[in-house]
Amino acid sequence: MSDWTIGIIGGSGLYAIDALEEAQWIKVNSPWGEPSDEILCGKIGHVRVRFLPRHGRGHPLIPSKVNARANIDALKRAGCTDVLAISAVGSLAEDLPPGRFVTVDQFIDNTKGRPSSFFDSGFVAHVSMGDPVCARLSKFAANAVETAGGDVTEGATYLAMEGPQFSTRAESRLYRHWGAEVIGMTGMPEARLAREAELPYALLAMVTDWDSWREGEAAVDVSVIIEQMQRNSELAKKAVEAFCKGLPKKRNPSPIDRALDDAVITAPEHHDKELMTKLDAVAGRLFRYQ
Repeated sequence: MSDWTIGIIGGSGLYAIDALEEAQWIKVNSPWGEPSDEILCGKIGHVRVRFLPRHGRGHPLIPSKVNARANIDALKRAGCTDVLAISAVGSLAEDLPPGRFVTVDQFIDNTKGRPSSFFDSGFVAHVSMGDPVCARLSKFAANAVETAGGDVTEGATYLAMEGPQFSTRAESRLYRHWGAEVIGMTGMPEARLAREAELPYALLAMVTDWDSWREGEAAVDVSVIIEQMQRNSELAKKAVEAFCKGLPKKRNPSPIDRALDDAVITAPEHHDKELMTKLDAVAGRLFRYQ
């Protein structure tokens, strides 16, 4: 086996990975609450894989009820070195039609009230989010889509909205004005939490619809989305397999592996012991020997 243990977060329409060998569902407990589901553990080629369906098998969870903290913490506890998230999105750009895949490189967070950090008073940390995804993983993901026979665009700004309703036409036009190119409901705070957990993270978005900004066209309809989502998910499964098989045997260190090195500013004498206990998987290396 290689040095990679890849966490795959499956979005809408992706609830299992057919290519997974020695597959076994394992429950991973988290002090941050219940993860979306058990984790499907196995391997693809030379890579260990930990698959977590973001909305749970059968899609019982609405976006605002997805416990992103528990999900990221559980993947970290399961030994993940890196995370590839798969998400269904709407398009806000003419050159990103339904059926196209996109590697996200920036986010605009327009969610409301979701817990967005593992850190709190008593253990304060501020990680850098200027470049919120891992460029190395994103490149591997884009190559995998091409290998699987899909069309892919590298680099787009993802607008994370609260949901579960779709955008009004006015909102859709506003998000385009902001510079957003795709829109979804789950990329944030997931990407923030992955960075706090020192997990290199990439988001591979599957375009299902045009959102609601195009003049003279019907607004977003969930039946159309589901139809496109089913087509996308078959390609996504092939892309995940190609992604894992395309990773080099040796995993070179990433700067994100040590994202917390200069992030914590709370003096040791003011550390909250209860919070530190909850942070054992996310940030335990910082205080393991204190």
